[in-house]
Amino acid sequence: MKPAAFDYVRAESVEEALAVLREEGSDARILAGGMSFMAMLNMRLARPKVLVDIMRVAPLARMEEEKGALKIGAGVRQARLLAADGLEHAAPLIAKALPFTGHAQTRSRGTVCGSIAHADPSAELPLCLVTLKGHVHLRSAKSGRTVAADDFFTGMMATAKADDEMIEAVSFPTPKGEGTAFREIARRHGDFAIVACAALVSATGIRLGVGGVADMPVARDFPLLDGSALDDALNALAWELDARDDVHATARYRRELVRRIGRSTIEEARRCRA
Repeated sequence: MKPAAFDYVRAESVEEALAVLREEGSDARILAGGMSFMAMLNMRLARPKVLVDIMRVAPLARMEEEKGALKIGAGVRQARLLAADGLEHAAPLIAKALPFTGHAQTRSRGTVCGSIAHADPSAELPLCLVTLKGHVHLRSAKSGRTVAADDFFTGMMATAKADDEMIEAVSFPTPKGEGTAFREIARRHGDFAIVACAALVSATGIRLGVGGVADMPVARDFPLLDGSALDDALNALAWELDARDDVHATARYRRELVRRIGRSTIEEARRCRA
């Protein structure tokens, strides 16, 4: 299929992009990498009147460490982040998750913030953002605001971003001595996850994020459990996520993956911290 007709604006500045969003509201959409959004356009699941291309806006291509976090601008492609010097030290969980994010071809075009904006519950980067307690920096023509990841994702491919706002950047907190691990099960490497797990283990507790089961990525904090106590906690979490059958997997299979992949991811994070 072909997309419905739309106007195209190549923004030369953040202010120009925001001005279009202010004028057009829900009829305008931001275009960055377009790896997910172009498919939605072609299937006519999205029918904006105006596309605002931001990939020529130089300030949005910045990556920097700021206030204990790695701040990634809206124009930063996933491949560039993956190739960044020192990523394993600055953001080890992201370094482990990015190779599972699509394929080399899609990472060369897709942006970090684009994945966050798309908010697919099976995507790796939204899961990492929630697990790390990251933040999304939103800006409109009137003002800017910062939203915690737990509050940004509101449902299946739904977010707290207003129609006149764009994601200017996202912030992934840098590690403070935690062990990290990421694992997922997909039909093929690079496909969206059937179940994905991200774990942080510190001296005082465990934080486990799960994607691909609920309508959005979910993370839970546990004390330093082990043995049957950890199995019980993972079983409770698996049921809490309210898995459903679909064409990719049954709810029962997803619950079992949460138990098994959840435990192995936590164990790996423990070993990384040791």
